[in-house]
Amino acid sequence: TDRKKLHTAPVGQVFRLRPFHVLIATGGGYAGYRKYEDYKLEQLEKRGIEVPVKLASEWEVALYKSVPTRLLSRAWGRLNQVELPTWLRKPVYSLYIWTFGVNMKEAAVEDLHHYRNLSEFFRRKLKPQARPVCCVHSVISPSDGKILNFGQVKNCEVEQVKGVTYSLESFLGPRISTEEMHFSQAPPGNSFQQQLVTKEGNELYHCVIYLAPGDYHCFHSPTDWTVSHRRHFPGSLMSVNPGVARWIKELFCHNERVVLTGDWKHGFFSLTAVGATNVGSIRIYFDQDLHTNSPSYSKGSYNDFSFISNNNKEGIPMRKGEHLGEFNLGSTIVLIFEAPKDFKFNLKAGQKIRFGEALGSL
Repeated sequence: TDRKKLHTAPVGQVFRLRPFHVLIATGGGYAGYRKYEDYKLEQLEKRGIEVPVKLASEWEVALYKSVPTRLLSRAWGRLNQVELPTWLRKPVYSLYIWTFGVNMKEAAVEDLHHYRNLSEFFRRKLKPQARPVCCVHSVISPSDGKILNFGQVKNCEVEQVKGVTYSLESFLGPRISTEEMHFSQAPPGNSFQQQLVTKEGNELYHCVIYLAPGDYHCFHSPTDWTVSHRRHFPGSLMSVNPGVARWIKELFCHNERVVLTGDWKHGFFSLTAVGATNVGSIRIYFDQDLHTNSPSYSKGSYNDFSFISNNNKEGIPMRKGEHLGEFNLGSTIVLIFEAPKDFKFNLKAGQKIRFGEALGSL
């Protein structure tokens, strides 16, 4: 009779599952499963076995999108800013170097104790002569990475990897007004692709470069050109590694991206920095108004910014090899540009490339 009564809650209240928790658990588990599948595909490719294309269904894409990658990427960004104790820096960075094969002998500062946090380590600069810029070819690689695909744009479709495409207009967005471009525009009745080609006899070309986590994270100007416009697409932050790019059609159109457009000596030129998981932060050095991976955004929206004003009639001139921007972790760069029909790429799909090496020329 002296014992106290034990009050218990109903079992249903103790084990109550909220929809958000279900999405996290289900989406996270499925993402892990996909990572394992990607690993198996990579092993088959290394053995020279051709892997058939198998695209994700709509429900699979929706399930993947249910993972809060934007929130996780912002959390990762904050974690990167945390200053590490001096004694912990070398073990942490050494593990990263070993995992992703980073070559620290190319870094301007090789001493690991110099980098106060992961963010500084990711954005490390290279020694001046580590990446000589090719002077012979007209277009160079803007970054270190792996060539996923390249070639002519056909039927308003661009290949993100072999056999998997995305819409050119969905990727770049509506055509920019003629007032913001320096060259005459094609008649509006033509297709979107034809409207971008401004000179008779030219073709539209593309090149996709994937930056792995161990690559140099800055990107540079691939040629001499003038940037006149920036378009920012808020969006998902799904992984962009080759396995996922092979699995999700129009992956680059789903993800957050920053499109820089302008012109070079042969006409239209664009460079797009595509965000990915843990790469919500995309920085363009001359664009202080750009803020990526914002907590609030409208799905399918985009915002434009023109670098042409009353005080600047020309836009932002960029020299080949000049610093342009940076990622916080590996991601993807897509070049889409106009050039004469005799333009030739000096590339092979799947090859590793470094910033400053030739992409192609006339």
